[in-house]
Amino acid sequence: MSLRQQSLQSSLVAKHFGESAEVTAQLTTDPHQSAKRVSGQNFLPPSYSALASLREIQIDGLTYKLHIPVRLIATDREIAKLLPGQKVSARVQITRSKEPRVAALLLANTEVKVITEPTRWAAALGNIRLGLREASGTGDAGSLIPGMVLGDTSLQSENFRTDMRRSGLTHLVAVSGANFAIVSAFILWCAQFLFRTMRFRIIATAIALIAFIALVRPSPSVLRAAAMAAVLLIAYATKRGSDSLPALGFAIAAVVIGDPWQGRDPGFALSVLATAGLLLFSPKIISYLERWLPNFAAQAIAPPIAAMVFCAPVIVAIAGYLSPMSILANLLAAPAVAPITIIGFIAALISPLLPQLSVLLVTCVKPLAWWIASVADWAAGFRVLTLSKGLIGFTVAVLVIALIFTLPRKVFIAGLLLLLSLSYLQRFPGSDWQVANCDIGQGDGSAINLGNHRAIVIDTGPDPELIDRCLKQLSIREIPLLILTHGHADHIAGLSGAVRGRRVGTTWFGNVHRGTSAQLGSAKIKVLWPDSGQYDPNNSSIAVRIDTPDFSLFAGGDMEPLTQAVIAPELTHVDIYKVCHHGSAYQDESLVRHLSPQVAMISVGAGNSYGHPAPKTLALLEQVGAKVLRTDVDGAIAVAAHRHRLKVRTGKGNLNFIRWE
Repeated sequence: MSLRQQSLQSSLVAKHFGESAEVTAQLTTDPHQSAKRVSGQNFLPPSYSALASLREIQIDGLTYKLHIPVRLIATDREIAKLLPGQKVSARVQITRSKEPRVAALLLANTEVKVITEPTRWAAALGNIRLGLREASGTGDAGSLIPGMVLGDTSLQSENFRTDMRRSGLTHLVAVSGANFAIVSAFILWCAQFLFRTMRFRIIATAIALIAFIALVRPSPSVLRAAAMAAVLLIAYATKRGSDSLPALGFAIAAVVIGDPWQGRDPGFALSVLATAGLLLFSPKIISYLERWLPNFAAQAIAPPIAAMVFCAPVIVAIAGYLSPMSILANLLAAPAVAPITIIGFIAALISPLLPQLSVLLVTCVKPLAWWIASVADWAAGFRVLTLSKGLIGFTVAVLVIALIFTLPRKVFIAGLLLLLSLSYLQRFPGSDWQVANCDIGQGDGSAINLGNHRAIVIDTGPDPELIDRCLKQLSIREIPLLILTHGHADHIAGLSGAVRGRRVGTTWFGNVHRGTSAQLGSAKIKVLWPDSGQYDPNNSSIAVRIDTPDFSLFAGGDMEPLTQAVIAPELTHVDIYKVCHHGSAYQDESLVRHLSPQVAMISVGAGNSYGHPAPKTLALLEQVGAKVLRTDVDGAIAVAAHRHRLKVRTGKGNLNFIRWE
């Protein structure tokens, strides 16, 4: 790995960072559309990303032939139609990449010219992938099927992937070792009707597995999944447990020698540990559980527990948390995995020739995919065990697991049940939430609970799916008052998702002015801005103060110092401050000091290009004694209040009790 990294850092292209050049590159992965990005009022043009091999570069009047891995990002929509193996040329900007596998990042903001057409083999594989994608339809269930069967994650939303990861089902998002094992076992079973001896069946299965790798694309994650599946297949076919560990060792060596970067890839470590858990620990759990449970139940429960136990230390080291509900989520999802994989695999193979039959087969398993997506959505709402990342978290997890194995079994079972019960009671957002800030990326979207599944909604963020999912998690079915603070996309582009399947009463959007008031139940709403006159969109934001017997809140959209200073003298202390303009540097100090909130909620996207929230704004909020919560760090935020005593839950598992004196 060190040798290869040194080779990339000293390559020709690395000597020209910051320069532009004409390049020719051969795609090595399917291009995929990057996440939506918002800039103020508008969405930025979509971009498409793919790994490629740089074959030729023209710079300083000279042409160089080379073979260097790069990442190509282009705004030309035509690149989305291309397949691995095709060559393209473009004028690009060469920049440094944080991705260790590539020498540079090539940004193409002009037309990308196609030099070669796909081979028949690549086109055939591409048609199979496209056929299954079209047959699967839309929604989380539709996006899950191509991912599970062929590793095609192009239809999956970021929020769906987050739910799958948080619920411990991330291995189902794309092709994993388990999927390879299922496909291999299915082919091995079919081979018995063609070949009498096990040797020929194994050879036929191996050939089919190689073709399957080509179909799902030989990415690093696919290759390691195939290697782990081969280990399980050998153990299954030979029925000799003593062969499993040497096979696992050989697979580890083969993968790392072929791709040294796997040595530092957490996904590879988790694949190895999960496989080891299935080989070493799962049989012992089955033997133990069979004393009280039927064999099929023990067979279903043991694998997720074994994989979870072996993977837990690495998961904690990477993420800093562990989801107790992941065992139950895996148990609930497990029965649906094999039917989706096998029937989806058949549907994919026949899709180019019999598309209608393919749709029919997918329709049969789509309810199972919906079930997995529903389990993920449900399990993601529960609290997680938050620990330190890195070596400390790893060590703590190892010690806890060791302690569990030394405890009496009755104590262990009682402790596990207690842990699951506490996780349920502390699930997000809790039954007593009153104010919530949705995690909708770089944008704004919040809700004030009115009871009986009703809420005031302030802004809807940039993505309809994200705000819809958040309001579903909050169990909101009716919006008596919808406040759209101003017309920028990061505040209103998600409107269609917010109103989807919900009754909406009054909408405030450019039709209210300073002095307007309303009352919904015990909540008194007063509009403090905008005043009459012409202002830019940010400074014409609707600003409201909401007072109830249990809490007070101020939300001002994207107001900036010009208008903040106007209303600051009228403001008094509030419990909750929805920080203006995503915590940007443009804040009026007097407004913050007049508000002096207990809790300051900042809705902001992780890694945004604006530098939000600004360090000076965070420092100011801390000076006035506010507890700062950010969606990029804490996830979604839910606040429960009783007589101005606040309890805060976050989507990433933090729990805080705050009291203003």
